[in-house]
Order: sequence, then C-alpha cells, then structure tokens
Amino acid sequence: MAASAAPLSPRQTAWRLFLTCWIIYVLHFATDVVREHYPALALADHASFRLDEYGGLHPDLFETPGRGWHIGNNPGVSMLAAIPYLAFKPVVDAVSRRFVERRRASGQTEPPAFDTRWPNARRFYAEAWRRGLDIKLGLAAFVMQAFCMAPATALAVVLLFAVLRRLFRSDRAALWLSLAYAFATPVLFRTGFLNHNLMLGHIAFAGFVVLWDPWDALPWRLRTRFILAGLAGGTAILFDYTGVVFILALGLYGFAKRGLEENWGDGWRHGLWYVLGTLPPVLLLWFYQWQAFGNPFLPGQHWMPPVEWIDRGYQGFSGPQPDILWLLLGDHRFGLFVTAPLLALGVLCPLVERGERRVLPRFEMWAMLLVFLALYLFFSGNNYTRLQFNTGIRYMTAIFPFLMVPAAVVLVRVWERRPRLAYLLVLGALTIAWPLAMYREVEAPLGVFDPVVRTLAGGFALPALNTLKLTGGQYGDFFASGVTPVALFALTAAIIFGLWSPRFRRQGRP
Repeated sequence: MAASAAPLSPRQTAWRLFLTCWIIYVLHFATDVVREHYPALALADHASFRLDEYGGLHPDLFETPGRGWHIGNNPGVSMLAAIPYLAFKPVVDAVSRRFVERRRASGQTEPPAFDTRWPNARRFYAEAWRRGLDIKLGLAAFVMQAFCMAPATALAVVLLFAVLRRLFRSDRAALWLSLAYAFATPVLFRTGFLNHNLMLGHIAFAGFVVLWDPWDALPWRLRTRFILAGLAGGTAILFDYTGVVFILALGLYGFAKRGLEENWGDGWRHGLWYVLGTLPPVLLLWFYQWQAFGNPFLPGQHWMPPVEWIDRGYQGFSGPQPDILWLLLGDHRFGLFVTAPLLALGVLCPLVERGERRVLPRFEMWAMLLVFLALYLFFSGNNYTRLQFNTGIRYMTAIFPFLMVPAAVVLVRVWERRPRLAYLLVLGALTIAWPLAMYREVEAPLGVFDPVVRTLAGGFALPALNTLKLTGGQYGDFFASGVTPVALFALTAAIIFGLWSPRFRRQGRP
C-alpha cells in the first residue's frame, strides 16, 4: 500500500493556523501611525513616557504644563509594542539616518507632495518628513504590527480554535470557523496596525476562557486561574478604560460560576484572588498616570484639551443615547452588524442552542451575550463613538471573540440544515472584510461598501503599497506608478500551500 501523509495532530494544526494568520496579517500591514505608537517609541528610545519630540504630529498628543507631551489614552499596548521595537531599534535608526543624510546631501529642503485627498494626512507626512521621522515612523509601525499586533491576534485565533474544537469535537469545523473569524470579520482590518481595542478584547477573552476551562483540563489550580483571569481583567484596563466593562464582567462571571457550582462562600473567597490578580496592571496604570500627569487616579482624558463632544457629560462620556445605540450596530461606516455580519449571528444563539444537541453551555452562552450587551450600553454613552466615521469600526472591536463563539454555534446549525446558505454567509462576510483591509477607507458615501466597489473596479491592493504610491517615488521609482500586489499574493499563497500540503509533511502509514 502506498505511503501517505500522517494526519495532523491538534498541535500541528494549531501551529499551521498561527503561521497562516501571522503571514496574512503581516501582508496586510497598514502604514497608519496612531497615537499608541508614540509612547512605544519613547519607551524604547529613552525609557520615558514623555513625547516632546513628537508634539504636533498627532491630534491626540497634547502638552500638560510642566510635564511635557503625552497621549490621553492608556499605555498598555504601547508598553507591549515597545518590546519588539527595542529589538529592531538599531536597524530602524540606521536606515532612517541613511535616508536623512541622503536628502541633506541632495539639497532637498521641502517635502514632496503626498498625493491624497485627506488634508490631515498631507500635513502629517510633510511635518514628519521635515523632522526626518517619516522613515523611522514607517519602519517602527511595521515592526510593531509584524511582531506585536499580528502574532497577538494570531494567538487569539488559535485560542478560539482550541475552544471551538472542544465544543464541536471536530478539528475540521474548528479550523474553518477560526479562519472565518480571522479573515471574514474586521479582525483582519484592525490587525493591520497597532490597535489596542482588538488586543484588549482578546486578552479579556483569554481571561474568560481560563475561568471557563471548556476542556476541564487546564493544569492550574482554581486559585491560580482566578489570579490569571484577574491579571487579564486588569490588563484590559491598562490598555483602555473600556476594560472597566471586562474587569467587572470577568469578576462577576467567575464569582457566579463558582457560587452556582459549589457555594457562594467559595465564590467570594476566589473573588478575592481575582482582585489580587488585577492589582499589578492597575498599579502600573496608576504609576503611568502619576508620572505623566501628576495624579495617579485621574484618567489621561481628564487632562485633554477641549475637543468635539468633550462638553457632553464627563469628558465626552454620558448616559446611553438612542442615536448612538443605532450607530454602533447599523451605521454603514462602522456599525458592528454591517461591518461584521458574521458576528451578528451570535445574538441568535439562544434561539437555536436548545435541548440535547446543545454544545455551548447555557451559562457561558448568556455570559458572553451579556458582556456584549454591557459593552454596547457602555459605548452608547460615549459621544466619541460618533467620530468613528473616518476610522471604521473601532470601539466595539473588543467584543469580537465573545460574539464569535455563539456565532459559530449558529453557523454550524445553519450548515447542518442548509450548507449552501452557510457558505454564502461566510462568503458575504469575507466580501466585506477583505476589501476593507485592503483599501481601509469608509468615509465615502458607501461606507464599508466603498472598498468592495474599489476592489471590483481596481482589483486587489495592499495598504502599504497604496501609501508608497502616494509618495510619488520618494522612496524609489519602483513605487512611483504603483506596484501590483499580485506577486506578493502569489508568494503568500505558495507559502501557505506548503504549510498545509500533505506533500510537505512527514510520510507515514495511511
């Protein structure tokens, strides 16, 4: 009998899934330089939170009298991104210095045109060029995306695979559902650059899974699991004050689960271990706020200069508002159920997950849906939600993994009855998610459907190549007329084929 490739073990599948996601995420790197990049640069450059050398480059950077420039957001993701950047800093500095020296030698004193319709982008590019920071910022953004954001999201996809594999008792179903989450939702769009919202959600989801233990096989004692979950909840706050929802949700979930399974006294006792786990990241946040603003307890937003909507409630945050409730779900530019229709299936889970065929425990199903509801109501009082019109889905990004598990259950139920409908649902979601990650603009009248039209009219694209084309050959004539991404897509496809093809696996018995 002819030899054939041995079937993949779950661990082998998980490694291939991680590498596949990481490669595709890096391929879709976007050159967006966001506020979280600057503290990472400052930490790596001079072990400081002060951003004086970057003042004026980003509207979310502001100066506090006597304390210098900072950002109003929490520093968690910047601290994490500073680690890989520190490793690549010598290379980034050397390349950036070489470009600046060549410009000075050529006598060029004015920045070249940046051919975009967005005036703020033109101003940013011109100022970064004048300061000699354009190359540094671009390379730093790539390093932080490729070696922090992309692998973190890929790990989250692997965690989801492990959870779904346990629920459905099928490696194949778990693999395809995990790939749908990775590429048929705005996860691909948000992983294109350093994004604290998505990473925060994945960290909180990891804490939820540690408390849940769907495999009944985690090696840690229950006390340790509560401490780890507390660490995840505290880290969520270190990333953003949105984490308040998750730190409370994880604590309440663990307390209620333990109280119902054992006794309420045991729930209180383990709740204290959870609180203990939250302390290190929360204390780190207080230390940052004390260093940056002189007060450990007031958030960075307290010190921000006046911006649009800041007069509503406390620094722009007030009670739930009906118009924002609609925008969060249905706006054509950033609404959750418009940009991620696959995740909308999650709210239908209670209608299909019943009886003896139940695979998702009822308590966990309602816990995840209640976390979604809590975050939804939280952001309905955040007036800055209205500003997502130019950045795409952002605030509700943290709920993605919590909605994907019940959505996967619904999708499997649809597939069991009408497989073609299930395929169409995933294909439709992919048709929105992939163009959004390639073109990344939702401010046009069509919103998230504008990238779809642009893909149909102009073909495939990659964000970094789109940006290089706008520089008009400033970084090489090769990019002046635009570079087709087809070769990069073909190379990526070949690598991924090699990862999964039986021809490249160890041969053994059938």
